[in-house]
Amino acid sequence: MIFGATVGFSIEQDEKGTIKKQETQECYANTRPDGLLRLTETQVDRARASSVCRRWNDVFHIPDLWRRFEFELNQPATSYLRSTHPDLIQQIIKRHAQHLEYVSFKVGFRKCDTLSSQLVNCTIKTLGLISTARPSFMDVSQSHFVSALTVVFVNSKSLSSIKIDDTLVDDPSLKVLVAINSDTLKLLKMSSCPHVSPAGILCVADQCHSLRELALNCHLLSDELLLVLSSEKHVHLEHLCIDVVSENPGQTQFHAIKKSSWDALIRLSPQVNIVMYFFLYEEEFEPFFREQTPVTHLYFGRAVSKDMLGRIGLNCPCLMELSLTAIGLGECEVTCSGFMEFVKMCGGRLSQLSIMEEVLIPDNTYNIEQIHSEVSKHLGRIWFPDLMPTW
Repeated sequence: MIFGATVGFSIEQDEKGTIKKQETQECYANTRPDGLLRLTETQVDRARASSVCRRWNDVFHIPDLWRRFEFELNQPATSYLRSTHPDLIQQIIKRHAQHLEYVSFKVGFRKCDTLSSQLVNCTIKTLGLISTARPSFMDVSQSHFVSALTVVFVNSKSLSSIKIDDTLVDDPSLKVLVAINSDTLKLLKMSSCPHVSPAGILCVADQCHSLRELALNCHLLSDELLLVLSSEKHVHLEHLCIDVVSENPGQTQFHAIKKSSWDALIRLSPQVNIVMYFFLYEEEFEPFFREQTPVTHLYFGRAVSKDMLGRIGLNCPCLMELSLTAIGLGECEVTCSGFMEFVKMCGGRLSQLSIMEEVLIPDNTYNIEQIHSEVSKHLGRIWFPDLMPTW
C-alpha cells in the first residue's frame, strides 16, 4: 500500500535512526496525507492509513473523499472481493451520509437490509447494485428487496445514474424511481432483472425526458419504447445498449423491431450509438437484421451464422465496429470467402474489426494469409485476425 511504503521509513540510517523515523512520519503526515489518501485504492486502505496519526485521521474524514463509496458485502467462500468491514460502513454512513453521492453495492450474500437501514439519510446521485456471486440479490425476499430499494429511491431525490445487475427490481419500484427522480435521471443500465416488464421500462422512458443512456435486455426493447425515446420532449439519446441473451435454445422468443421505429429514433438522435451484444445459438438469429437497422457496434459472444453476416452487411449502414473474438466462438465457422464478402460491403466504414483466426475456414478462394492482405486493403489499414490465448 502507498502509505505503508512511505510512512515509518527513514532515508538515513545512523545511531539516531529511531528518532529520524518518528520525525519523518510526522513531517510527511503533515504535508501530504490528503494526496496519499486520494491515491489509496480502497476505503479499507484509507481506514488503515487514518491510524498513522491524528492529522491523517482528520484528513480521512474530509467530505471530498467520501462522495464515492463501494460497499463490498461478500462472503469469502463465494467471492474473491474483500468485504468492507461493517464497523467501517457504520462509521462512514454516520459521519458522511450528507456527502455520499456515488454508491455501489457489490453483493455476494444476503445483505439487502443495508440498503434501507444505512442509506436512509443519504442523497445519492449514482447507485449501483451488482451481484458478484451466488447467492446474490436474487436470493433475498423480493418484498424485502423492493421495500429497501424504494426507501433509497424516496430519499435520493437527485439520482442521475443507476446500474442494476441481476436483482429483484420490479415495475412498481421503477414507478417510485420515476416519481422522485424523473428530472435528474440521465443513465439507466439494467441487466438480468426478470421482474421488470416492457411496460415498466416504458414508464421510465416516458417520464425521464433527460435520459441520455439506456442499457437493457432485448426482451424489454419494443417499438413503443423507441417511439417514446423519439418524442420531441425527450433529449437526444446518446447510447442505447442491448443485450441479446439466450440460455436455452428454442425457449426464448425474440421479436423484430420495425424499421419505422428505428427511423424515428434516428431522426431525433442522429448521433446515437446503438450497441448490441449477442449471446445466441445460430438457429436463434432469424428475427434480427431482416430490415435496415442503425446499429453502430456489434459484439458476438457465442456464435454467429453465415447468413447473419450477410444480413448485417446489407442492412446495417451505420455499423462502425464488429467483434467476433469471444473464446466461446470455438464452434462457429465462417468461410474466408464469406467473411471477405462482408468486408467488401462494410470495410470502408468499420473503425474496428475483430475476429478470431480459429473462426475463419480457408476455401478455394482465400486462405488465412490472403485474408490478412485483402482485409487490410479494404479497411485502408493493416489488419490481422486475433489469435486464441495460450493460457
